[in-house]
Amino acid sequence: MLKWNKKIRAWIFCAMLAAAMTVTAAGCGKDNDNQSGGSQISEEAKNAKETKDNVLGKGQTKFFVTVVDQEKKETDFEIHTDKETVGEALLEVELIAGEMGEYGLYVKTVNGITADYDKDQTYWAFYINDEYASTGVDATAVEEGATYSFKVEK
Repeated sequence: MLKWNKKIRAWIFCAMLAAAMTVTAAGCGKDNDNQSGGSQISEEAKNAKETKDNVLGKGQTKFFVTVVDQEKKETDFEIHTDKETVGEALLEVELIAGEMGEYGLYVKTVNGITADYDKDQTYWAFYINDEYASTGVDATAVEEGATYSFKVEK
């Protein structure tokens, strides 16, 4: 009988050990749907760093630029300037590049991305506060706090 009790205890101990190992192993898996608040803080810190890295220029007037590439990826910038026009400010911080034409500055490159109408009929469309601009970037006066956008369009 004593030998029988030792075997039962050993089996019970092994079963408890196996159950504990199963629970521990299951807890090591990553569950994206059940993230703690610490993960949200990390995401906020990442966004704050991204914004800080995208602050360009020096000056008293601040405005914002959103760049939307062909894959619809958005990149936001905060621009500080003392220039009179959006075009002057963005050329100064080298966010845009282009050629002067009969209608003003023809923007071909924004944030290092070139849209080539002659190649694939894409171009950089310019928006002021989410409305298609009726003036060119080099003829648009800088407005404190305004949001300007460049979007690749076809």
